[in-house]
Amino acid sequence: MPGAKSTGVDAQLEKRIRALAQVAHLPDGRGISVLPFYFVQDIARTIGRSGARSGARSRAVAADLPGQSASAKLPGRPKGQSVATVERAALALGILPERYLRNHDAYSLEEQLTLLDSRAALVGLGGLGGYTLELLARAGVGHLKAADGDEFVASNLNRQLYATRRSLGGYKAAAAAARMRQVNPAVAFEPVAHFLDAEGMARFLAGTQLCLDALGGLKDRATLARQAAKAGVPLVTAAVAGQCGLVATVLPFGTCPADFFGAGAGAEDSQGTPAPAVATAASIMAGEALNILCGREPKLAGKMLLFDLSRMSFETVTL
Repeated sequence: MPGAKSTGVDAQLEKRIRALAQVAHLPDGRGISVLPFYFVQDIARTIGRSGARSGARSRAVAADLPGQSASAKLPGRPKGQSVATVERAALALGILPERYLRNHDAYSLEEQLTLLDSRAALVGLGGLGGYTLELLARAGVGHLKAADGDEFVASNLNRQLYATRRSLGGYKAAAAAARMRQVNPAVAFEPVAHFLDAEGMARFLAGTQLCLDALGGLKDRATLARQAAKAGVPLVTAAVAGQCGLVATVLPFGTCPADFFGAGAGAEDSQGTPAPAVATAASIMAGEALNILCGREPKLAGKMLLFDLSRMSFETVTL
C-alpha cells in the first residue's frame, strides 16, 4: 500500500480517505474504489482553514459583480478549496470521488486528476457559454474563468441555461458564479462581469491552458482568436444559426472559422438560436475541451464539425 511519502498526500488525510473509501460495483461487475460524496464533505469540513484565503478571494471577486451578494457560504458547508483538496488527494491515492463515478471509462483516474488541476478560460456566458461552463464544471475542470458583461433579457429564456424569471435583468456572470457554487464548489471559478477588448482578452487568458469562444455574433471572434494565438493556447470555438451549428479547434496561429465570416451581423440574428442547436454545439465544444485539458490530442484541430438538426446531419471539413 503506497503511503503519503509516495503519493504526496498528507498522512492524516490519507488515513481518513482510505478508512472511508468503499467499493462501488459497475453493471458489468467491475469494482471501483470510491470515496462517497458525503464523506468528501465531512473530511473537507475538518481539514482546517487551508481554503480560507481562496474562499476570501472568490467572495471578493463575487463582490465586484453588480447584484451579486458577497455573503459567505451557508453555515456548516465546507469551503470549496477544502473539497478540492480532498478530491485531489483521493485521486492521487487511486480512489475516485463519488461525484465523478459516472465518468468511469471516459476518463482514467490520472486524467480526472489532470482535469482537476487544469485551467480554462471561457468568453461569453449566453447560450453556448452557459451550457459549456456547466458541462466543464460537472466534469471536474478545477479552474475556470468566464467573462461576459451582458445582462439577461426575456429573449434569452428560450435557450440560456442560467436565464430564469429571477435572473432577468441580472448579470450573466453573477448568475454563473451562483450556479457554480451549487453545482461543484470544488471548482475555483472566476467570473468577470465585463466585455473584453483585445487588451482585456490578453490579461484574461494569461495562465490558462485553453480558451473557449462562446461569443455571440461575429464582431469580437477574430480578436479573440488572435489573442489566444499570442497566449499560445488552443481555441475551441462554436457558433449556431437556426438548426445549424459549427465547432472547431484552432491551434495557435491556425486557420479560424472567423477568418471566413468577417465581422458583420451573424446569421443567428436572422435565423434565430433554438435551444437544441445551442446545446448540441456546447456539448461538442465541451467534449473537445475536455479532450485537450486531460492531455489528449484535439480531435477537431484544423477542422470544423458542421451539423444540421433539421436533417440530423453531421460532417467534418478541413479548414
